[in-house]
Amino acid sequence: MTATSFSLMISGCFLTLLIWAGCTTVVCLVDEKLAAQPTTTIGYHSTKMMTANATQGNSTMQFACGNISHHCTDFCHICDFYFGAPTMDCLFTLLDHTCLNNFNEAMASLNSTDWCTWGNVSGLYSNLSLCTEEISDCLVIPWPNPLVEQTFVNIHSKFFKDCPSEELSDPPPVIIFALVITPICLIPIMVSLVVLKTKNGDGSS
Repeated sequence: MTATSFSLMISGCFLTLLIWAGCTTVVCLVDEKLAAQPTTTIGYHSTKMMTANATQGNSTMQFACGNISHHCTDFCHICDFYFGAPTMDCLFTLLDHTCLNNFNEAMASLNSTDWCTWGNVSGLYSNLSLCTEEISDCLVIPWPNPLVEQTFVNIHSKFFKDCPSEELSDPPPVIIFALVITPICLIPIMVSLVVLKTKNGDGSS
C-alpha cells in the first residue's frame, strides 16, 4: 500500500467521521431549537410541563414577581420563558391551563341538572375566583381585570345560561287580594267609629 493511498483512506475515514458527527450535531441543535419554541396551541402541554421547561432555562427574570403563594415563582418563570414578561397573553395561558381546566373537569363530573343548584357549584366557583386572583397577583396584574371578567362571562354562558334567574316576582293572588281588601274594609269601620264617637260626644254635652 502506497503512502498516497493510505493517506487517502485515512482522509476518507476522517471525512466520513466529520460528516457523521456534523449531522448528529445539527440534528441535536434542531431538536433543541424545536424544544425551546413556545407552544402557541393551548391545551397540548400541561402547566407542569411548561414549568419544567421554564425552570430548565434558568433565565433571570427582569420583572417583579408576586410572592403571595409558593406557585408564584413557577407562574413567573413560565411568563418569562414563553412570553418574556407577565403579559395578558401569559395570564390567559395560565388561566386556561390551571383555573379553567380544573373548573371544567369539576363541572364535567357533575350532572348538567346539578349546575343550576348553587350548593353544588359554589365551591367550584369560589375556587375558580381564587385561582384567577392568585395568578393575577403573582404576575402583579390588577385583579379583577378585563380578561378575568371575560373568563367569568364565558363560564356563565357555557354552564349557567339555562339556569332560571331569581328575580323579584309578584306574590300569589290570595296575598295580593288580602293586602288590597284589608284597608278597604278598615275604612268603613274607622268611619263608623268616628261617627259613633261624635254622636256619643254630642249626646253627653
